[in-house]
Amino acid sequence: MLFNLAVGTAVILTTILIHTAGLIGITHAMTWLVGRFRMHGRRSRVVAIVTVVLGLFTVLTVEVWLWAICYLLVGAFNDLETGLYFSTVTFSTLGFGDVLPPERWRLLSALEAVNGFLVIGWSTAYLVAASTRVGPFRSGEHF
Repeated sequence: MLFNLAVGTAVILTTILIHTAGLIGITHAMTWLVGRFRMHGRRSRVVAIVTVVLGLFTVLTVEVWLWAICYLLVGAFNDLETGLYFSTVTFSTLGFGDVLPPERWRLLSALEAVNGFLVIGWSTAYLVAASTRVGPFRSGEHF
């Protein structure tokens, strides 16, 4: 149990660092793209929001892969495909249940689900903030 908690805590801390750096990078990329192409009005808002959405998918994908590699390293799964599938459904809190970890790694998978729930919520908050700041939505108009 303690090993599960230690490994889970280390991976959660790593995903928090990845997410923080990712959101900072997305913000800079969005600002650079809009400024670089000197777009104004609707086009700049579309570029900005597409950048945010694709950036968030990228960051979340890296975090899911991190958990999948963790499962491989601890021996919970024998192949990357199974570990990645399990990690994706666990991180997203979908949890089909068609692939289950060995009993000794159940706590680790529960930690991944909580981690996924929190960072997906964090991503949603960032997306809403970006949508109201740079478009396509405006505070007071759509919300």
